[in-house]
Amino acid sequence: MNNDRIAGQWKQLSGKIQEKWGKLTDDDLRQAEGTSEYLAGKIQERYGIARDVADKQVKEFQHNL
Repeated sequence: MNNDRIAGQWKQLSGKIQEKWGKLTDDDLRQAEGTSEYLAGKIQERYGIARDVADKQVKEFQHNL
């Protein structure tokens, strides 16, 4: 799924995102608004992982949609 489709379906996907990354807050998701780069940054921050690992997780999530 590409970034445009993610942005268009953000409200529906935000529930799935919170299931996968439960440490993300509603505010985090509102601020991300479909931006995978911002989402990866928040995942990095909340989980204390490297940025490349967070980017990979987001890409895998997008691929599995």
